[in-house]
Amino acid sequence: MTKLSVNINKIATLRNARGGNVPDLLKVATDIQSFGGQGITIHPRPDERHIRYQDARDLKAIVHTEYNIEGNPQHNFIDLVLECKPDQVTLVPDAIGAITSSAGWDTINNQAYLAEVIQEFQRNGIRTSIFVDPVLEMIEGAKKTGTDRIELYTEAFAHEYDLGNKNGIDPYVKAAELANELGLGINAGHDLSLENIQFFKQNIPGLLEVSIGHALIAEALYLGLDNVVNMYLNKLK
Repeated sequence: MTKLSVNINKIATLRNARGGNVPDLLKVATDIQSFGGQGITIHPRPDERHIRYQDARDLKAIVHTEYNIEGNPQHNFIDLVLECKPDQVTLVPDAIGAITSSAGWDTINNQAYLAEVIQEFQRNGIRTSIFVDPVLEMIEGAKKTGTDRIELYTEAFAHEYDLGNKNGIDPYVKAAELANELGLGINAGHDLSLENIQFFKQNIPGLLEVSIGHALIAEALYLGLDNVVNMYLNKLK
């Protein structure tokens, strides 16, 4: 079964829109785990417009499944991860001010930089994953960085699936096959939803984990958080 890690950035966005502590981010994280969620993902950004750095610290005591912190490995982010020591860190090449992630790493031109950061995290017992497009050269470059896993950036797949083009899965299958050959663990995320998650999971060999936030939280507004978490878990079996 592929594990489900729930990204709770949107809960923090809703909280921050009004101030105060409603909804309570820590309670939501606790509830998601009690509903069966197998991990909690956060993606703090430098402007702290949703997840705040203090949230990352507070969640450390709450998350008893898998704690995954995503972000661009700038100095403040690196310091935060080393302080919190999550189970996994996912490195994402976000530009400052980006609304959401828009591309994977160029693992060839950034290979030395990524390798240095990854080694630092691994020395501290933190599993590493890097965000990549389904491009074979980038998968090969990821292997050379020393990362434990890759996270396939799935926006292109989701877009093609919405158009009815199921062949949009093909680059992801090839990327996963190569990652398996190279001994890289495979995660995936971005625009995965209840509509496309089962098809994606069934076609990607060795898929270990998906990280889902925006769609899951939006779906939960209609269907309920407990219900939606378990709908994902059933599709990931």
